[in-house]
Amino acid sequence: MWRNRRRRRSPEATESGRRLANPRSGRPAPHSLRTRLVVGVIGIVLVMAGGIGALSTLMLRQSLIDRLDEQLTAASERAAARRLGAAPTDSEQGRGPAAQPPADGATPPIGPKQDVPIGLDAVGQSTGTLTLIATGARDAAAGSDSPVSTIKAGYIDDDGNYRTLTGTECQTLLSLEATGKPVTVSIDSLGYYRVLVTKDSASGDVVVTGLSTAADEKLIRTQLLAQLCIALAGALIAAVAGRTMVRTSLAPLERVAGTAQRVASQPLSRGEVRIRERVDAADLASSQEIGQVGNALNTLLGHVDDALAARQRSETQVRQFVADASHELRTPLASIRGYTELIKRSGADCALPLQAVHALERVHSESVRMTALVEDLLLLARLDAGRELEQAEVDLVEILVDAVADARAAGPDHVWELELEVLEPPADISPEQAEEFVPEPALVVGDEARIRQVMVNLLANARVHTPAATRVSTTLSRTDGALVITVADDGPGIDPAVRERLFERFARGDASRERRTGSTGLGMSIALAIVQSHHGTLTVESRTGAEDHGTIFTVELPVASASATSR
Repeated sequence: MWRNRRRRRSPEATESGRRLANPRSGRPAPHSLRTRLVVGVIGIVLVMAGGIGALSTLMLRQSLIDRLDEQLTAASERAAARRLGAAPTDSEQGRGPAAQPPADGATPPIGPKQDVPIGLDAVGQSTGTLTLIATGARDAAAGSDSPVSTIKAGYIDDDGNYRTLTGTECQTLLSLEATGKPVTVSIDSLGYYRVLVTKDSASGDVVVTGLSTAADEKLIRTQLLAQLCIALAGALIAAVAGRTMVRTSLAPLERVAGTAQRVASQPLSRGEVRIRERVDAADLASSQEIGQVGNALNTLLGHVDDALAARQRSETQVRQFVADASHELRTPLASIRGYTELIKRSGADCALPLQAVHALERVHSESVRMTALVEDLLLLARLDAGRELEQAEVDLVEILVDAVADARAAGPDHVWELELEVLEPPADISPEQAEEFVPEPALVVGDEARIRQVMVNLLANARVHTPAATRVSTTLSRTDGALVITVADDGPGIDPAVRERLFERFARGDASRERRTGSTGLGMSIALAIVQSHHGTLTVESRTGAEDHGTIFTVELPVASASATSR
């Protein structure tokens, strides 16, 4: 009658066609509006701080340059006054030996006072002041080929000592034109200087006066560092304050979104549904924009609630009509069947015409089919109304054995298999344990007649819609807290367009075949409704490929609990 053997099933069959959707689309998740607003505020603060800092730094730099130019002009005037008021030395009159510039790289301290460039020792000259006097420039201006004969150059270091300049530094200063306007020049080891190159009107000497920019540069660096610290502190304050402000401003919008999510989580496809959720009046008054969104959402929810109420009234009227019509049809159908059977029994000895006999048989068969349709409609009406089915312990092994036996009798041209894995020992136990293994009863709590109807519908569906020699395998296995029934066949499969509406009422894949087999299109919808009323699931997976094809129906029912079994 049936074979009890173990067979490894594919993951597709085990999972019963459940597919895990991959929500990942390859794109990174977008940032929240709150994050983007806070980042935008911080960015604006940093940009503004950077702009203000750059502008103030440029203004400060220009102000410092102007001040330094004024100081440079004053230093040059003090040096000129010192030179004009000083007694000429032998070297200046051409009677003594010429003072040569020091060798490159040497900055020895100026020793005797007379070696200090005239003007560098003027009263009021500050540290960082530089003076270079090049005599003989007058002869070069007159057309003489003789080079500059005498150079005296020095500067006052940070400690107030007089220092000489190297030859390279002197050449850098002498390469400047005597424009009488301050310019900035880089002097090897001394850094940047603001220098003023002039010609002495009396002697014709080239006089270079310079002031160091180190103090001003240090002030600018200090200001830049202070501005950076202030900008970072401002950005941090803006981030904290902006986050708090944005969170407070967006809180009503989040509550509006929460209202929409709660409504979206409600099952709206069937049954009596009322949408009670609405956006609060306080949130509507929080801002103009949120008020517009909230009012629009409330209006939409009101329309949806009215539409659902109208749909429910219509469905209730249809169910009531179907139930009333089915009840009313049962009596005349029973009368028709009774009278046809009475005529066949009482008229067995009468010579009725063949046409009359054929008509009686057709009336009887159609009355039987209409009675089955009426019973199905009544069952759907009771399930839709939420009426409780009979609750008792049901042994699924017994139901499957009977259902497969009936299917084999009804479809001898198919290959029927039954695998009761719940009665076999687990594969991970030892042989000694396997010998002592006692299977747990495959019990569920429900209506035995309705569960039998589910199995009859599934097996009949496999028999009717698959060709001869199709293998149909029925398996009963156990998972955590549930018993799983699978009905798998290697037939041609179900077309995807038909599979999408397979569990709808009066769904027909092939109209001509359905009429020929007498199907009403209610079998799968009844099976689904019965399984759901037992808190179970019914799924289908089908493949229609040229080589890999077939259909798997999976029924999963919760195992009877110990409390239910004790009752």
